Amino acid sequence: MSNVYQFTADSLAGEPVPLSQYAGKVLLIVNTASECGFTPQYAGLQQLQEQYAGQGFSVLGFPCNQFGKQEPGDARQIADFCESRFHVAFPLFAKIDVNGPNAHPLYRWLTSEAKGLLGIGAIKWNFTKFLLRRDGTVFKRYAPTTKPEELKADIERLLAEPA
Repeated sequence: MSNVYQFTADSLAGEPVPLSQYAGKVLLIVNTASECGFTPQYAGLQQLQEQYAGQGFSVLGFPCNQFGKQEPGDARQIADFCESRFHVAFPLFAKIDVNGPNAHPLYRWLTSEAKGLLGIGAIKWNFTKFLLRRDGTVFKRYAPTTKPEELKADIERLLAEPA
């Protein structure tokens, strides 16, 4: 696979979503969890969505329960939590694995394109972030500790590039 647009992922409602529907947008793909110390980052992610959506940007959230079982809820519980606590309006997808034999193909691709610290591909924790160019290729990977607002300069740089 050469770009994100070749993948499909199920929406939180269970409907298949071809990621090609985001063609031409700068994307921030994040594995999320509702009971994590980094969960307050939902607010920052939503702020990025609001600030840059009109310029061709979207956050895509992928709930994951692989780290400390910090996303135990079903789709309805995840949606209710994100909407009521953080007013999340960016797309959320069905809960997935990001590591191991059942890792979603999207995350297998992301981790092969952008290795983490010390060149290790595996996702280490919730709220690992991948910023993608308008052509669907990976620009950069960010650690869970990187706050969403710290990505603004990179997002603006990519938004300024031609599609």
